[in-house]
Amino acid sequence: MATILGRGRQPWRLLSLALAMLLPSLGTSIANVALPSLESAFGASFGEVQWVVLSYLLAVTALIVIVGRLGDLLGRRRLLLAGIGIFALASAGAAAAPGLGALIAARAIQGLGAATMMALAVASVGDVVPAQRMGSAMGLLGTVSAAGTALGPSLGGVLLAWAGWPAVFAAMAGAAAATFLIGIRMLPATPAGSRKTGSFDFPGMLLLATSVGAFALSATLGGGRPGLLNAGLAALFVVAIAAFVVVERHTASPLVRIELLREPVLGSGLLALGLVSTIVMATLVVGPFYLSETLGLGPVQLGLVMSVGPGVAALSGLPAGRLVDVFGSARVQVAGLSGVTVGAALMAILPGLSGTAGYIGGLVVITAGYALFQAANNTAVMANATPDRRGLASALLGLARNLGLVTGASAMGAVFAIASGGVAFLHLPAGRQTGLALTFGLGALLAAAALLVVVRNQRQTRP
Repeated sequence: MATILGRGRQPWRLLSLALAMLLPSLGTSIANVALPSLESAFGASFGEVQWVVLSYLLAVTALIVIVGRLGDLLGRRRLLLAGIGIFALASAGAAAAPGLGALIAARAIQGLGAATMMALAVASVGDVVPAQRMGSAMGLLGTVSAAGTALGPSLGGVLLAWAGWPAVFAAMAGAAAATFLIGIRMLPATPAGSRKTGSFDFPGMLLLATSVGAFALSATLGGGRPGLLNAGLAALFVVAIAAFVVVERHTASPLVRIELLREPVLGSGLLALGLVSTIVMATLVVGPFYLSETLGLGPVQLGLVMSVGPGVAALSGLPAGRLVDVFGSARVQVAGLSGVTVGAALMAILPGLSGTAGYIGGLVVITAGYALFQAANNTAVMANATPDRRGLASALLGLARNLGLVTGASAMGAVFAIASGGVAFLHLPAGRQTGLALTFGLGALLAAAALLVVVRNQRQTRP
């Protein structure tokens, strides 16, 4: 740990970035346990209280690229501190919300703060640690993010039992306030970009937010039974993203230079991250149904098995970062994607042979591979980004991950549901076992495709 943190003010600077990564993941997972209490407190339906979670995720997904680019233009330190402050105030507002509508609005504003922290904490690593320790620092941030995801449900449950649902959001407000105080004293100043604020690409901002929001809504609404609204949102996504590309090609100061996406390191890194995140989300969405209905696990056993993934991710982050520093990002990227591919294949086969042990085995391999890949991929992309584009590069990584998670929840969940009904032409019987096998068989193919993309890119860019 001392090697990662360094000496002097550097440990405190890295701590402030780590806390800025912890808060968004905690904000995602901690609120879920409060949904039943909110349902009762406000006399609302599950579909209504679900927006407490959905509004947060939509805000993060739709705004992360925008705030990342603003960080490059206005200075990362300034905007990161603003994001932490927004998160703190919105958390306090959520704790004091008089009704469900106010709570949902506060959560959306909290999502804006979370998007800012997710984009600019990673982007600021290059301002805090030297290049030779960037892999370890990225691994630390990955560990902290995974720890927040794992800690959220248990911490939320304790706070809920102790003082009710407002305590869940009040605790986040306190943690964000402490993070703000550390950051304002320790984060190094970063210069603003060369472009004036007046030249910010507002049409591009609106089109990107519209397209990403439409995609996320079309994938999440309907509970796996898409209808006309989903189709309309999907059409809006296509129109908005096409208009965004046209605008970005013709504006003098684009939000995202389209040619950047053709850069081998960035383009392949974003595509691979999106594919792998789809698989990781499948373990969270498909797993509970298989474990409870096929393997017959009770709530306590189910919770323990589902905590294995975040636990492995938290334990793997630091070693993954060190491996990147020692062996280079290219080798660790390949090793991580190979692990995800093998893990998905094991997940498709082993549970049918050895039950819970087989499921855990596949999950451990997938999650460890993902931790390796994410540390290496983030390091490669950020090391390749110029200082005035770090905020944008980090935000694009966050966007690719979030879109992969949304796609995993919807598309992989749909594959599981359909395949569980049996596949006649493959002579596969109905049942969750068939659904699991085909879902993660597809996941293995997606991971293999990501591996091929990355290997091909590395061969093309090798000097």
